[in-house]
Amino acid sequence: MALAAAPLTSRPVLADLLPAADTRLGAALRELALVGGGAALTGLAAQFSVPVPGSPVPVTGQTFAALLVGTALGARRGAAALAVYLLAGVAGLPWFAGGSSGWAMPSFGYVLGFVLAAALTGLLARRGADRGPLRTAGVMVLGNLTIYAVGVPYLAAALHVPLAKAADLGLYPYLVGDALKTAVAMGALPLAWKLLGKRA
Repeated sequence: MALAAAPLTSRPVLADLLPAADTRLGAALRELALVGGGAALTGLAAQFSVPVPGSPVPVTGQTFAALLVGTALGARRGAAALAVYLLAGVAGLPWFAGGSSGWAMPSFGYVLGFVLAAALTGLLARRGADRGPLRTAGVMVLGNLTIYAVGVPYLAAALHVPLAKAADLGLYPYLVGDALKTAVAMGALPLAWKLLGKRA
């Protein structure tokens, strides 16, 4: 007789530490505020945009924001927040990198990747993976890999170049910046839990 696998324990994410609402309407409004706030934070971070010579993919703050939103809100809310960010930008809201909008851009695959990365980082945070520096680093690395796994092939298809060339344009120039962002997250997220986690 096979033994049943032990269920994975779901743990609070940082957003769960916010005060709970007393009514069903209040709870719904709280969820909408968290999702809308996550989308708005990503849109704001996208305005910090620096062009990279020779590449259609700028350096922005939106990748870091997307990963933090997923980690802080959890998989469901985080993916919803980044889906709102994506859909509003496609509809014409100018809050993609550098105030752009729409989907007809070679870097749009990275925006698609944000939704998946937010879901993944949120899922890992529900398992407590944002509580310590090394585990937080793992969450950020996996989130970034998810974004690149969508963004780089999309870039290759959009520019009609080989995948290796797309990696030269949209992956390798950004690895140092990703490492720096990961280092920031390694300090910030565990510190937030140290300061607030006693409420969990």
